Amino acid sequence: MVHDLPDRKALTRYSNAAFNVLQFDMLGEMAASLGLHGERVERAIAALRAFDEAGGEGEERLTLLRAAAQEVWAYFVQREMCGFRNNSDAVAQYRIPGEVLARLGAVER
Repeated sequence: MVHDLPDRKALTRYSNAAFNVLQFDMLGEMAASLGLHGERVERAIAALRAFDEAGGEGEERLTLLRAAAQEVWAYFVQREMCGFRNNSDAVAQYRIPGEVLARLGAVER
């Protein structure tokens, strides 16, 4: 994440600041990554829902289901890295289907 030099200098002027410049950059990167993963979850769930609404079934649906589970799993890992331990709010926000949640962490060969 790129910040203007004046922003960094302003942060370093405050010795009692709640966080330093490095922490500021790290928090920005964490937020950006979490947002990116959230967008991927939205797209994967939307694709699965659109396919279901169109009456699709079969192998293509299974592929979409696997992709959604993979994106949700990656999002949950990222959330945990950011310090969020409870995913129930994310499940509600993204309306993640139970069949996607049931596949989290599953490895198919």
